Amino acid sequence: MRLLKELIKLRKTMTGSLLILCLLLSACQSGDQSVKKMLDGGDDSFRLKSVTDLQKVAQLTGKDSINGTDQYAVFGTDLGSMIQADDKSYFVFGDTFGERSDGSTGAGGSYWRSNVLAYSTDEDPSDGIAFDGMITDEIGLAKELLPSKKVDFDEMTKIPTHGVYANDSLYLYYMSVHHWGDPGQWDANYGSVAKSTDDGQNWSLLDELKWPGDSHFIQVSPYKVPNGEGGSDIYFWCIPSGRFGGVKLMKVNEASIEKLSEYDYFAGTDEEGKPIWSKDIADSKLVVDDAVGELSVIWNPYLENWMMAYLKEGEGVVLREGHTPWGPWSDTTLLISSTEYPGLYGPYMNPQYIEDDGKTIYFTLSLWGPYNVFWFKATLNK
Repeated sequence: MRLLKELIKLRKTMTGSLLILCLLLSACQSGDQSVKKMLDGGDDSFRLKSVTDLQKVAQLTGKDSINGTDQYAVFGTDLGSMIQADDKSYFVFGDTFGERSDGSTGAGGSYWRSNVLAYSTDEDPSDGIAFDGMITDEIGLAKELLPSKKVDFDEMTKIPTHGVYANDSLYLYYMSVHHWGDPGQWDANYGSVAKSTDDGQNWSLLDELKWPGDSHFIQVSPYKVPNGEGGSDIYFWCIPSGRFGGVKLMKVNEASIEKLSEYDYFAGTDEEGKPIWSKDIADSKLVVDDAVGELSVIWNPYLENWMMAYLKEGEGVVLREGHTPWGPWSDTTLLISSTEYPGLYGPYMNPQYIEDDGKTIYFTLSLWGPYNVFWFKATLNK
């Protein structure tokens, strides 16, 4: 009898272990399938039919915002791209100003900083994002992360374009602006990267990582994809300075993110449609040919495709679906009309902030008139 009880106990233990093993294997296979879809294109169909239920959820920055950022001397700012680091979201803003006269429009005001950073652990995007705080100086005001010369036709400012969390560090990609030109046009000295190892408190410039100011690699949108080798590759969709160039693509292994020589540039596809990668930036090819401004790209589980959002001057913010990082990419679908929201730009998404498996998306959007950042949502229909 005792032997029988021991055998039954052993069987139960083995059954539990086998169940756990099966669940783990199932999760791994599910993850592998997702990555396969990201890079192999799934069934090659575009699914987005329409966008509905567009809503302005909340104002994130400024005196009248839900975060009251005037307490940090952030009365006016723009952009708001996001870096997701485990359970913390970092919101990166561009040219930022202190007190502004009531009714002011566009950039301007006192206490100019080229870039500032807020952070949040708010996981509920439905009512806006509450900031836990901002990176501040010794007196509690939002501090400039990357100082700039602020000299026109030299270095007017350093504008963050996007960032990524890699190797337990924050990497912030930025452009050094030479001169602001006509609306939607500006000249860059170069694109480069800064690094923080202390949660955004302090930053060091990685001057060995620079892309020429006349290249297509000045403004970026990164996304990490597991590479099946125990690490990740980071894909970057890239545009030149301004809002009138097309999109190119580069990638790098996460472990080599600080080595310029390790970046690969998409150079077209072979006869089987597989990507060709080159170490030579001169070989780079367009993946989207359009007038693209401030782009943001994420994987959308609902569509089972990549989703790209960007400003298209004269129309508004548009969406495209992509089967793989290099395409093919669909035609545009209008997300927000510039007629409905004049002066809109900078639509930035974060895979942390979706609902219904990606059917509902949330994103930041800058409005030039009030010169502040707002939180929007929309429903995708397939």
